[in-house]
Amino acid sequence: MALLNHENREVVFKVVYCGPGLSGKTTNLNYIYSCIDAGQRGDLVSLSTSTDRTIFFDFLPINAVILNGYSTKFQLYTVPGQVMYNATRQLVLRGADGIVFVADSQSELLEENVRSFQNMEQNIAWNHGALDRIPMVLQYNKRDLLNAAPVQHLEYLLNRRAQRVTSYEAVASEGYNVFATLNAISQLVLHRFYQVIGVGEDQEGSRVEEALSPVAQARTGGATAMAG
Repeated sequence: MALLNHENREVVFKVVYCGPGLSGKTTNLNYIYSCIDAGQRGDLVSLSTSTDRTIFFDFLPINAVILNGYSTKFQLYTVPGQVMYNATRQLVLRGADGIVFVADSQSELLEENVRSFQNMEQNIAWNHGALDRIPMVLQYNKRDLLNAAPVQHLEYLLNRRAQRVTSYEAVASEGYNVFATLNAISQLVLHRFYQVIGVGEDQEGSRVEEALSPVAQARTGGATAMAG
């Protein structure tokens, strides 16, 4: 559930980008950071090894407009994909309001995607949660590669749950559908929040649009090639 800071009059939502190593989680955050106006974001913090793999997390708060007298902030994290950093993944996933699972579309890495997805679900259970209760979006990244598996195959492996989730084909290195993915998970997170606090559907739509205005500005300002 979102963190309400009454002293600062701030509602903070935590969105975590999961997926196997080198699937494009950090690439997503780097692109988002580069497109959003400096006045609407904080510093991007990245800790990497000499091989440039993320070993801790990226942190990117996106400040949205005032909502019911409170400022709305999205904090975007990535988790390390490497097996040896599972304890870090567990900690970063704690308290997540939404999840983006970034799958690597390369055919030879399909099993790795499945293992990573199963590990994510186990870590959510370790945090006393259930994946079905957390808003989630799937992103099938690296669709530009010649060895990319068919989307139908990825859907069969990762999106066969009782309740299917929204999925996007993406090329994060070019920004394709990076903001479409972010917009989708942000809407789901806000929708869940309004359900919990009891905001009516007639009010919810305009409030979601207001809260996501920085995302919309970033898309129109530097993301014309992306599909929504």
